[in-house]
Amino acid sequence: MSTIKILWVDDEIDLLKPHILFLQSKNYVVVTAQSGQEALNELKETQVDIVFLDENMPGISGLETLNEIKVLHASLPVVMITKSEEEFIMEEAIGSKIADYLIKPVNPNQILLSLKKNLDHSRLISEKTTSNYQQEFRKIAMDLAMVNSYGAWVDLYKKLIYWELQLEAIEDSGMFEILESQKVEANQQFGKFVERNYEDWFTDHDAPVMSHTLFKQWIAPEVKSAKTLLVVVDNLRYDQWCAFEDIIGSFYKKTKEDAYCSILPTATQYARNALFAGLTPLDMEKKYPQWWKNDTDEGGKNLYEDQFLGEQLRRLGMDITWEYHKISSLKQGKQLRQNFKGQKDNDLTVIVYNFVDMLSHSKTEMEVIKELASNDKAYRSLTKSWFKNSPLLEIIQQAQQLGMKLIITTDHGTINVKAPSKVVGDRDTSLNLRYKTGRSLSFEEGDVVAAKDPKSIHLPSITMSSSYIFAKNDLFFAYPNNYNHYVSYYRNTYQHGGVSLEEMIIPFVVMEPK
Repeated sequence: MSTIKILWVDDEIDLLKPHILFLQSKNYVVVTAQSGQEALNELKETQVDIVFLDENMPGISGLETLNEIKVLHASLPVVMITKSEEEFIMEEAIGSKIADYLIKPVNPNQILLSLKKNLDHSRLISEKTTSNYQQEFRKIAMDLAMVNSYGAWVDLYKKLIYWELQLEAIEDSGMFEILESQKVEANQQFGKFVERNYEDWFTDHDAPVMSHTLFKQWIAPEVKSAKTLLVVVDNLRYDQWCAFEDIIGSFYKKTKEDAYCSILPTATQYARNALFAGLTPLDMEKKYPQWWKNDTDEGGKNLYEDQFLGEQLRRLGMDITWEYHKISSLKQGKQLRQNFKGQKDNDLTVIVYNFVDMLSHSKTEMEVIKELASNDKAYRSLTKSWFKNSPLLEIIQQAQQLGMKLIITTDHGTINVKAPSKVVGDRDTSLNLRYKTGRSLSFEEGDVVAAKDPKSIHLPSITMSSSYIFAKNDLFFAYPNNYNHYVSYYRNTYQHGGVSLEEMIIPFVVMEPK
């Protein structure tokens, strides 16, 4: 590590000789100045890493010197040292972006702590984070071998996200690669877990809350207790929620955070319709054939969410005032923001916000988005940037002012697909890259969760002999014809419809206004 150079500015510098000797014994180089002007002259000639600046000096005051230093070197950390505890001096100094504030008399250990806090901060955090993850790595590896319930998978996935965000912050590429390999292994194990258990969840009393049971089990009880804004951000992954949670935290406090399980396929027409209908896709097709559309049917697949919701409310005996809004463009978002006060008397206001979905599809279609969202870290960052500047945030702020409870969730997540898996089907086979339904499907057995009898997992059959396959891990389906072009076009894009932690473990958050 290179030697750290300190500029210490004090008109009584001779009295600080013991402190300077102490720092020199710790291998710091200390340059001194006895006035503000002398310090500024020194900074024009010498590069230093940090400045200790006395606030009360003759000639140019400490605060004036501080301002001049910031003009010369805006990012240079300055620690203000003063005898005075007057509040206005503290506020002036802090407003001028000091790195730290010490009250005289200072002892050598205070100085040392301030140095470490300001100059070794990143290194210390990096070393501690790396050390902690190395310990946690072994625990996660053991958990992976033993996890055997949906709740345990949620805990493990949240732990992986936590460490992903921690390691991302310190930019330790070696540790990050180890974590990535753990995520891959976790998804392999999760795929096997879903394959073994998914069918039973439709009849098991201990099943996780799923798309078609979410409203009845978790949303309806919240609506009964207070006026509620339900925001369904399409395609929102758990890590993306973590990326902008702190922004909402300025207006709302979290009272519940949980995770439900998206049904298969993890695709909007199945998962989101199931959420609003409170029914499985098979039951939707039977009960409401006029609203349900299969993959091969013409027309939009999510045109009747509000009708599905109305029917579910009726079945649940919820005689409430409610409105449903679907936002698919900036213009629609701005219109709702302008008129949101009109929702104040509703017991339930539902907003489906499509931005993240559009972002993931844009990544496939547009080179510039591919560049901006080249990996999960960039994808999270882009989502946070969108949210921070979106009409949705302003709508949430208005909801807080109106005293509304806030629920944030989604219908399914997405996964960055890395490798192709060959599949062959007839011309009526569905087009989605992460699931296929059709007749005579030919595929790589180990790459998929297969459902030969769709009714066993409560899905409708397009024909008598239709089956479903769902891609595991980070695979995407590719046809043998024009294979290379297809693979290069879709590799490293965000897709959904299959079986992965990212697609199936769905954030569900309840918040009360602050």
